[in-house]
Amino acid sequence: MNLSTRQLRAFVTLAEQRNFTRAAALTHLSQPAFSALIRSLEQGLQQRLFERSTRHVELTTEGREFEPSARRLLAEFEGAVASAADYAMRRRGRVAVALLPSLAAGWLPGVLATFRAAYPAIELAVRDVLSEACVDAVRSGQADFAIAAVRADTPELQAEPFCSDRFHLVCPAAHPLASAGSVRPRDVATVPFVHLSRTSSVRQYLDAALHPLQLNTLMEVDQLATVMGMVGAGLGVSIVPSLALFHFRHPQVVTRPLAWPGLTRQLYLVRRRDRGLSIASQGLYDLVMQHRPADDAPARAKAKGRPR
Repeated sequence: MNLSTRQLRAFVTLAEQRNFTRAAALTHLSQPAFSALIRSLEQGLQQRLFERSTRHVELTTEGREFEPSARRLLAEFEGAVASAADYAMRRRGRVAVALLPSLAAGWLPGVLATFRAAYPAIELAVRDVLSEACVDAVRSGQADFAIAAVRADTPELQAEPFCSDRFHLVCPAAHPLASAGSVRPRDVATVPFVHLSRTSSVRQYLDAALHPLQLNTLMEVDQLATVMGMVGAGLGVSIVPSLALFHFRHPQVVTRPLAWPGLTRQLYLVRRRDRGLSIASQGLYDLVMQHRPADDAPARAKAKGRPR
């Protein structure tokens, strides 16, 4: 038979109250409707669960055997409903996102602070890795979605444009390029240059835009913070994306926007095609899309184009 939660609630209530009138009132049913519900349960189980008399109601032997199971089934169902409601209201859940280190350190914290204030019980996981690792995290299910500098459009993954990122020269304040009227690729090629590693999207975009021009590489490093340290010490210059400029807020460093052809980085939001996002993940996804970094390179150019 197919037991209903209405039947289970009616049974448990009557087992507690031992009175049809009180039990019917507690379940918001008329006494005839309540009696019919108990009767249908007994007929379905093919056994009497209650002994009835004009003065009292008692559980039968079969009723006493059934009671623990009925309470357990009802508790499990109510627990499942409560858990589903928690997920629906984002009182529970987990979100995992993968994105480039520059985004994870500069832009993401503010977005996560807003999300955390609204949904403090949701567990957050962040993977701050390079683009290929971001895509792999989505493919393997370790991340619900990712923000990467590669357009990963495959049968299993979809990528949509997220934002564009322009590039800036960063150099010591006393460097000749800090006050030059304009900065051309051949001007940068003549001075010591601090490169990011070849696996980074920044390096790949820079190499593609400057080909076949070769820069005067002083060293290659993996972290933007290291680039900042080297430039701040006067060892050389570098070129970094707008979203990484927070690393270079230093009185001894000047940042200058570059409008070189082809030197714009496109970032993409990557997710799986074959599965939807959880309610919690959809909430963060929506917030991320609402707070995409603005392409404010013209404003920064005006503010930071002159040496400080």
